Amino acid sequence: MSITNKYLVEGIIFLSYVLFAMAWVGGTASMDQIMQSMQLEGLASASFLSGAVTIAKIVGTFIAAWIAVKLGMKNAFLVSAILVGLGIFTPLAQSYDLLLASRFLMGLGGALMVVYFNPIVLRFFSVEERPAVNGLNAVAFNIGTAMILWGMPGINRVTGGWQQSLVWFSVVSLLFAVLWLLVRWQKEESHSVGDASEQDAHYSYTQGLKDSFVWTYALTYAGMLSFYVCLFTFYPKAGIAASKWVIGFGIIGTLAGIIYSRKVLARVPVIRWTGLVQIVCVVILSFSSNELLSIASAMVLGFAVFMPVTALVSIPHELPGMTGQRITVVFSLFWSISYLVATIALWGFGILVDANGGEFTAAFVMVSILSSSFFIGSFFLPEGRTSHQ
Repeated sequence: MSITNKYLVEGIIFLSYVLFAMAWVGGTASMDQIMQSMQLEGLASASFLSGAVTIAKIVGTFIAAWIAVKLGMKNAFLVSAILVGLGIFTPLAQSYDLLLASRFLMGLGGALMVVYFNPIVLRFFSVEERPAVNGLNAVAFNIGTAMILWGMPGINRVTGGWQQSLVWFSVVSLLFAVLWLLVRWQKEESHSVGDASEQDAHYSYTQGLKDSFVWTYALTYAGMLSFYVCLFTFYPKAGIAASKWVIGFGIIGTLAGIIYSRKVLARVPVIRWTGLVQIVCVVILSFSSNELLSIASAMVLGFAVFMPVTALVSIPHELPGMTGQRITVVFSLFWSISYLVATIALWGFGILVDANGGEFTAAFVMVSILSSSFFIGSFFLPEGRTSHQ
């Protein structure tokens, strides 16, 4: 038996990432119980755990293309799925070292997986179909996160507790890894993608690092990712509990973005005007003392952050001469650079708060400035599909 239907293939990779999000966020939400079960106290261990996971994201996304070249795309995705499944040791860990290893390897698997979406979509779907599929994949993490934020207590009641829930997330993830083995993956053919031969094209990390598009593309997203990471890490500590609204309306925004991108071929305009809305909403959310205004800005922000993601992710797919290897390297560097900038921003946010005696104003100014990268970057991004039709 083999799986050849492209929609089943998409279902496997989409649900694999939803399950990664559920295991990842579920583990984070249960971290107090996990640390308590191992009799670990204080923030030092939790901070080190968080830092190790962040490193896994940076390293994982950076080496993703190298792994794909060495193993082939099918085996590379299988490795990522198995690593995600190793999150099964998170609720079962009896030592901090095992907990750290489990979270690190699961984070590494998720980092690899998010890069591999794009070459798989490039291989199985036509140019017309890719915006919808890319948009669907872009919302996978939010769907998994929303299911945990709103549904974890109910899931725990069904499974019998947080440990059982986390085990089941990983078990089902491993079952999807087994399903992936059944996907029929023929050897590379000499078909053309854009105006280059998929078989003959070679695109290295060195070429990617010298490619101005890669840096423009990554830095356009990096500032908004920096804000997004700081939002969920520090904003609740500042008394701004709006993360659920951002996540929920982010799902709505992604679905709107899929519909919009199918009807409108130009990618840059939607990135530009939503980028402007993002700046306004970030400032309101960060500095407004009115609770209703903060919630409203969080709703609009969630929509504005995720509506242009389909267009943003579609641009590399639609550039002339795009191949499977090149798009793997492009997204490998895209995510690695973005996570690196976001990590530095996260550290900077904490340093600014500490330096100002617990006052968040300077840190909020920093992330508000960083969030403007989406708007500014839109003036330097190329159009994809409409530029070479």
